[in-house]
Amino acid sequence: MMSEAKSATFSTWTSAERIVFRFAFLYFILQAVPLDWRFYYDLFTIDWGRFYYRDLFNLSRYAPHFFGPTDTFANWAIVALIALVGTIVWSFRDPQRQHYTELYYWLRVILRYRLAIGVLAYGFLKLFPMQAPLPSLSNLNTAYGDFTAWKLFSMSLGIVPSYESFLGLIEILGGLLLLNRKTTSIAMLIIIPFLGNIFMSNLAYEGGEHIYSFLLITYALFLFAFDAVRLFRLVSLEQPAAPNRFKPVLTEAWQRYGRLALKSAFIVFAVVVYGYKTYAAYRTGPYQFPQTPGLSGATGVYDVAKFKLAGQALPYSKTDSVRWQDVVFETWNTISIKSNRPVLLDRVETEQIHSADTDRTYEEAGAAGRHYYTYQVDSVQHVLTLKNRNPNYPNETLTLRYNQAGNNDFILSGLNENRDSVYAVLHKLDKKYLLHEAAKAGRRGILKL
Repeated sequence: MMSEAKSATFSTWTSAERIVFRFAFLYFILQAVPLDWRFYYDLFTIDWGRFYYRDLFNLSRYAPHFFGPTDTFANWAIVALIALVGTIVWSFRDPQRQHYTELYYWLRVILRYRLAIGVLAYGFLKLFPMQAPLPSLSNLNTAYGDFTAWKLFSMSLGIVPSYESFLGLIEILGGLLLLNRKTTSIAMLIIIPFLGNIFMSNLAYEGGEHIYSFLLITYALFLFAFDAVRLFRLVSLEQPAAPNRFKPVLTEAWQRYGRLALKSAFIVFAVVVYGYKTYAAYRTGPYQFPQTPGLSGATGVYDVAKFKLAGQALPYSKTDSVRWQDVVFETWNTISIKSNRPVLLDRVETEQIHSADTDRTYEEAGAAGRHYYTYQVDSVQHVLTLKNRNPNYPNETLTLRYNQAGNNDFILSGLNENRDSVYAVLHKLDKKYLLHEAAKAGRRGILKL
């Protein structure tokens, strides 16, 4: 219900304004309000434990899909077509309505909270710098030209975690301001440039989030349009601009308490609990990399001093398509092998949070020049069973016996992906990295290379 005094402050809308609003209302409701039963199934089966932040993040990215699971502008076209048909029907059935002031208010409420959950979900991943992790040892030993543009962008952000946290803080600030009707326009002055930068970065670096980021921009622009003309008159034309103070008057107690309960629940689950769970996940390590520990004492980069294939020794060569050049053991159970063998790129360029180590392919995604293998250790038989992490090589496995010769050497022997015998002597390199040395020295420390 709304009082007569407040409703009387609004003039009659023109016919064109009513038609445009009908279309906008239907279009944004279809985009923002989940109409897919799977969304509600995931909502009621959410993981309240360690991976709560992953489940809520996935729910926050909801958008209607008519053509597969990926975001495409074709989905937008279907939504627009449905909204257009609905607008025609609505216009014939409701030709006498003078304005949609109250409905306009509730549409802005829906978009405020939909946009808020969208930016908060990403904001906390940046505040506790996880969205772009520090490069792995394998990445640090990969040539610049072997990375896709998006992988370079991600690693460039990952090496400055303080800046990543600052970006997350700005995003969270904008999301929190959306939770109050009076600060929505201030939130838009923060969010629109921020999301615009994300959208342009996705286009420039060939990222996969440009459609979703643009969807959030459309929500923000619609919300900002409510005060845009008044702000222009006040700031640019220096003319008086009366604020729009309309809001419904909730006359029933259940309406007032229901509104308070819904808003409180949103803050608790989307801000407090999600923020805590994200921080807890940050303390356990980046979600992009596996959590299973690797072979004890093996972490590092190794030069392949000797290499035999099918019993034949192959001298070191930059152009040989089969000889290994170097091998990296990560702290987790990943081995990467550098060679001149071509790599079919895994071009996953959207944000994915996986619980299983086998699905965490960030380290090899967008990177050529090396093949990445997850491995299992049989410490009794001293056998490593390697499986290619790249989904383009689902059946590629290697079985290698390992023998540690001294503190700096490993000997690997066994069968490669083609079931040919291989023998490799690995010599550990005492390699230093500017990124790590600078972190040890600190801002005011002395750096020596």
